[in-house]
Amino acid sequence: MADILLIAGLSGAGRSLAADDLEDLGWFVVDNMPTELIDKVVEIASVGSKLAKLALVVGTPTAQLGIVEVLKKLRHGSHRVRLLYLDATTAELVKRYATTRRKHPLADDKTGVEQAIAKERTLLEPVMGAADLVIDTTNLTVHQLKSRIGELFAGGDASDAMQVSVVSFGYKHGLPTDVDLVFDVRFLPNPHWDEELRPLTGLDSPVKEYVMSQELSHKFLAELYSMLKILLPAYIAEGKSYLTIAIGCTGGRHRSVVISEQISHWLIKNAQQPRITHRDIMRVDSGH
Repeated sequence: MADILLIAGLSGAGRSLAADDLEDLGWFVVDNMPTELIDKVVEIASVGSKLAKLALVVGTPTAQLGIVEVLKKLRHGSHRVRLLYLDATTAELVKRYATTRRKHPLADDKTGVEQAIAKERTLLEPVMGAADLVIDTTNLTVHQLKSRIGELFAGGDASDAMQVSVVSFGYKHGLPTDVDLVFDVRFLPNPHWDEELRPLTGLDSPVKEYVMSQELSHKFLAELYSMLKILLPAYIAEGKSYLTIAIGCTGGRHRSVVISEQISHWLIKNAQQPRITHRDIMRVDSGH
């Protein structure tokens, strides 16, 4: 059984960079892949085990429209098939095109870069909706994207059912875009208002003890665990490859970190191997 990864997304969002990173991880990568040929390439990969990990970067925006149907066909086979979608804000994409001076594939004499990006975003909405995993590269450096790709695709095998990630964040810094479930823990008392706890983070014992001394914390987690006991098997049964749980507080430094750590420990006890990220823990303005 081969591991097939289709890579789609907005022009300029980092598809080629992701492909290079996958190649460094030992994947066999085909860039600018026409959707009409995907079936044939997968068929070739099925012969023997030399192409056990195959990443196909689908080309132009119009070519990507065929991915949804291709996915349906491929998933009826015996391979593990996933779709990775690379996204970024319009402002960031405009900046990238200005830096590289490359022409957007949908731009012409009458259409500027910003209008072309808007057209492409609308065009690819069904593709993004069908994706197993969306990575927003807006704030990622080349090295951060490489690290993210490595975390997701470096290990494991095609029999892995679902990869669960937990991310803590601060609402004041914006909601994460590439997540599935979002929970707001701003109802819990805020350690920020304790002068001794303010400079610490949710990874420090005094903050953890403060947050977990609240009865509300235990009630919330008990309800969340009950829900996850239902959701995890259901997502796996539906063939979901990735599940990202986001926990948010005001600044992303105290409450969300503690609760995210608790959820990760629970997941480990329940036969999961979660990846945990504290997005805003090091922000110096991540307090109240």
